[in-house]
Amino acid sequence: MAKKRPAPPAPATAVTADRAARLYRLLNLLGRAPQTRSALTRRLRLGIRGFYRDLEVLRDVGIAVDLVDGHYHLLENLRQAIERLPFPDPGLTLGEVRVLAKGRSQAHRKLKSQLDAIIK
Repeated sequence: MAKKRPAPPAPATAVTADRAARLYRLLNLLGRAPQTRSALTRRLRLGIRGFYRDLEVLRDVGIAVDLVDGHYHLLENLRQAIERLPFPDPGLTLGEVRVLAKGRSQAHRKLKSQLDAIIK
């Protein structure tokens, strides 16, 4: 019998800077308290399709969000969830960019300014 190969790691989810900022705001809203879909779409100024696409991105990167009695719940620690958010550069997470942005070179400052634009 042939050996099973391990599943390849999930590909990095590429996002735009605007989407990264919106995902950050979405997690912060869910981290405060469970929210209804209408409250979230209103606060994020987002249509229903966009909301479900953003929810899919969160789930693709392993962030647990569940719907219970009409309210979306973040099922894990907010800080840990934020660290796994994708960054506009494919392959980087928000947590990795925070570490990389601590230097003093031009590249570090560029990463820091992109990070600041997302988490304003």
